[in-house]
Amino acid sequence: MVTQEQVSGVSFGVDEETRLVLDSLDEFVAREVDPIESDLGETWSNPRLRHRPDGRYVDEVVDAIERIRKRSADAGFYAMNLPEEVGGEGVSTVTWYRAKRHVASHGTGLTKFVLAGPEGPKPLLAAAEGDQVDRYLEPAIAGEKSTAFALTEPGVGSDAPDMETSAETDGDEWVLNGRKQWITNAPYADFVQVFARTTPQSEAGRYGGITCFLVEADEYDLGAMNNAVGMEGMQAELVFDDVRLSEDRVLGEVDAAFYTAMEFLSLGRLELAAEAVGFAEHLLERGVEYANQREAFGRSIGSFQGISHKLARGRARSYAADAAGLRAAWELERSGSAIEAASICKWFATNVLWDVADDVVQVHGSNGLAEENPYVDHLLLGRILRIVEGTDEIQLNTIADRLGID
Repeated sequence: MVTQEQVSGVSFGVDEETRLVLDSLDEFVAREVDPIESDLGETWSNPRLRHRPDGRYVDEVVDAIERIRKRSADAGFYAMNLPEEVGGEGVSTVTWYRAKRHVASHGTGLTKFVLAGPEGPKPLLAAAEGDQVDRYLEPAIAGEKSTAFALTEPGVGSDAPDMETSAETDGDEWVLNGRKQWITNAPYADFVQVFARTTPQSEAGRYGGITCFLVEADEYDLGAMNNAVGMEGMQAELVFDDVRLSEDRVLGEVDAAFYTAMEFLSLGRLELAAEAVGFAEHLLERGVEYANQREAFGRSIGSFQGISHKLARGRARSYAADAAGLRAAWELERSGSAIEAASICKWFATNVLWDVADDVVQVHGSNGLAEENPYVDHLLLGRILRIVEGTDEIQLNTIADRLGID
């Protein structure tokens, strides 16, 4: 007998609405993104031309990213997972997962800027009220402004509540001081969402006493570029030196920002898992194509088990990672919480991408190492995805905790 629980479970089929979204995304990429990337030519494909000496993207690339983001927003794709009442399309978490995976399956080109990432509006920003809606939320959803999520500090990574950045009241203003590091999109953001301690841990507890502030680009200093491999040109240090902010710059409730941010942590991990699966699928397609065409010793290299097994193993693992991602998306959509499932799929999928990228580089031999080919780019991206939004170790800690291990 089939139970109601089984009937309402995740479907591995793609419903008509989601299929229309995915097909429309393909059309958008072909119509809007590919021509922009083609016009850039080596300015995009060659990392030596893509970046300035300090690591930032050159102006032509920044302009291209902004155009793609704005056109995607106009087409209703960019922030389609946000609720309709704040300007999104309100698509389900499962559809959002599939869309993120689908876009990533196009590779690490400019398509990765079609759907909102760290630079775009997230559920936390949807808490904007009053003037914040017109000034920050709506322009971010429309792709007219970009943002950044400033939590990590030079001495504080996974132990985020131990942050040193602080804000104190002075009359009717807040005075913000501190430093953030490894902040994605920091070099280009119009405003950042900055987490600061506003009440000592001794009074508010470990996770309390943290407030989120909306800080505009001309109110802080951009420190050193943090050119992490895989995200060169995207991350930088932010310095806040007696930044004075009015009360209307507080996003959400005072002293409650960390709890609010953690509510959406599972979604961030799910998004990275979707991207990892999509990138792995893209790599496997390229690997199979090359293995079938390249000949050595009088036959295709794919006919050698040393090659075919690498690709087959990658396919099996990406297949399993995708199933884990769909399960996590279903749980998140169904109950609003998927802590264990999100950690499982994030840990597994990013490690799958890392392994697949390494194997596909190996399949391509010297060609895999050539900078004009994208394979090492995927490898480096796979490596950094195992750290951001919670390291491998943090994911395993979460899973162990859910297992009941003290």
